[in-house]
Amino acid sequence: MATPRFSHQAVLLKNGTVLVIGGSHGILDSKVTEIYNPLTETWSITGSINIERDSAAASVLADGRVLITGGWNGTAPIKSSELYDPLTGTWTMTGSMNGVNYLHTASILINGEVLVTGGYNETSVLNSSELYNPLTKIWTTTGSINIARCRHTASVLTNGKVLVAGGWDGHSPLNSAELYDPLTGTWTMTGSMRDARSAHILCLLTNGKVLVAGGWTGESVLASAELYDPLTETWAVTGSMNYGRNAHTGSLLTNGQVLVTGGATGTSTSDSAELYDPLTGTWTTTASMNFPRLFHTAIVLANGRVLVTGGANNTIILSTSELY
Repeated sequence: MATPRFSHQAVLLKNGTVLVIGGSHGILDSKVTEIYNPLTETWSITGSINIERDSAAASVLADGRVLITGGWNGTAPIKSSELYDPLTGTWTMTGSMNGVNYLHTASILINGEVLVTGGYNETSVLNSSELYNPLTKIWTTTGSINIARCRHTASVLTNGKVLVAGGWDGHSPLNSAELYDPLTGTWTMTGSMRDARSAHILCLLTNGKVLVAGGWTGESVLASAELYDPLTETWAVTGSMNYGRNAHTGSLLTNGQVLVTGGATGTSTSDSAELYDPLTGTWTTTASMNFPRLFHTAIVLANGRVLVTGGANNTIILSTSELY
């Protein structure tokens, strides 16, 4: 990439290219946006975002545009949102969230709206949730989560509900999970994980179950993994990773396995990668990355390969990208 960055966002556009947005390159946050073309394996600069931001959330809307929400601008959390049009390569401001927010999640609902949940406003951890309507470009508040959380994970289930799991409440990691029902606009508690965790990964598997793995306990990194069954609303322990890690990535591959890369091991940044097989419930190590990295991104391309971008390795901010 042209710009080293970590805590950035990356999305797969409908034309098969990858859009990388913002992030931090150490002292300052970045406005620079870049596009990766898998056919030529090259990067190109596209329109810059209007407001620099890291730790934001990016979503690809049904019409192919990209919505980026909130984040940290280098000095404070922000509530602004922007839209990227792949046809023009430009960003425009859109409706702002009702409150400043970063370290939140954003989920595309079946009806095309975007649900933003939780986060942090530099004063407190949030229990708020908001909905963005792409047609009106307006944010409206919806039901609040029962437990305030940031650095959590979220997934839209096959039944259309949204599962939020774990995170940090400002004092300690959480093992609780909640379900959002778009039909009622309300949250209900669901089964709790065995292990409290934040900065973990979550993947919706092809069988409809949800995998969480790794994370931070407040004192150490986790290697444990658990499966959520939407039919029973319960969690079951599955095989542990070979290495504890947080601030890593998790990607659902085209063969149904999950690839985990990098992260912090507690004492150093990792270059290792592992594969989870849902059929056996076990992890196996695979080829390591060329660079240790955390707070990076991983995107599964249309050809099945995985593009990893940026991240940090101690004090080194990375501009490199790799293909698995």
